[in-house]
Amino acid sequence: MSVYRIGAADRADASRRTGRRRRLAGLTGRYATLTLMLVVTLGPIVWQFLTSLRGRTENVYEGVLPSRPTLDNYVRVAESFPLLQYTGNTLVVAGLAVTSNVVCASMGGYALSRTGWKGRRSVFTLLVATLMFPFESVMISMFLTVRGMGLVDTLIGVWLPGAVSVLNIMVMRAAFLAVPREIEEAALLDGAGEWTRFARVFLPAAKGALAVVCVTSFMGAWDDFLWPLLVLTDSEHYTLQLGLKTLAGSTTVNDQRIIAAGAMAALIPMVLLFFALQRFFFKGVGEGAVKL
Repeated sequence: MSVYRIGAADRADASRRTGRRRRLAGLTGRYATLTLMLVVTLGPIVWQFLTSLRGRTENVYEGVLPSRPTLDNYVRVAESFPLLQYTGNTLVVAGLAVTSNVVCASMGGYALSRTGWKGRRSVFTLLVATLMFPFESVMISMFLTVRGMGLVDTLIGVWLPGAVSVLNIMVMRAAFLAVPREIEEAALLDGAGEWTRFARVFLPAAKGALAVVCVTSFMGAWDDFLWPLLVLTDSEHYTLQLGLKTLAGSTTVNDQRIIAAGAMAALIPMVLLFFALQRFFFKGVGEGAVKL
């Protein structure tokens, strides 16, 4: 009997050790995967930032850290092309995109989350179906439409195709569907009308989803390159991404340090916006999970 007990204890101890080794191997694998993803994601950004801090005489590909960090390259970027003007143009487009997406996506999402009107499912299906078409497939027709409206080479023409995103409508719809029915019924008992319920009940409950809409709309407008390239012809109306392209292709600027500084200057506003709204953003990702 004692021999049996000793054997059972040894088997249990071996099983525990095997379980610990498996958990340790799994944990090590997860952390290794996360580390690899971090290096792949942030590695190019960190390299660009370090390159932007290198001096004029320092070899870009020699070592990882700059020997004498300097901000002189950022000054040279501002002197090489109208950085402030291009940034201002991009801020105008991004500001219009954020405003229109917040207004239109919230109203559209609210309408799709209500069950009191016919055709709601058909409209929702139609909107989802538009997601199957890539931008390149409708790019020519969009350009012809903008040209027909006389908006070529204007910032309004750059903004108009991104005035509202279907994905943002879906995010707001899902956030509004998550609002408890009891809260809306209580507002109805208090005599609140449709617009009052929308503005004072649903919008405050969907702050996280609104933050997601703000961040994605700003990033989409700020990073857009192809559409402004098609619409804009006058360099005075260029957005920042087009300006950086002309900087990289300029025959007078052939310095990787300046190009890296320009890229970092374009990245800073997005980083600041994300950190300012990250608390609401991650909350809104959960709220705005698309429900079909």
